[in-house]
Amino acid sequence: MADYQQLGFPELIDIDTLAELLGVGERYVRRMVAERRVPTVRVGRLIRFDLAEIRRWIEEQRQPGARS
Repeated sequence: MADYQQLGFPELIDIDTLAELLGVGERYVRRMVAERRVPTVRVGRLIRFDLAEIRRWIEEQRQPGARS
């Protein structure tokens, strides 16, 4: 399989994977998407998430003093 990141393509994940990474339910992720609270990539009718954008989004969500 080709290394798509070398070609400049982002690593995209689906709703199930994002829910697992965040430790929340799929339904909660779908609600965040509907409320436009999380960055998405639309591929036709499919919703995907750029893993690099999600990492940045998580860092932006941190509250002062929340770092370990």
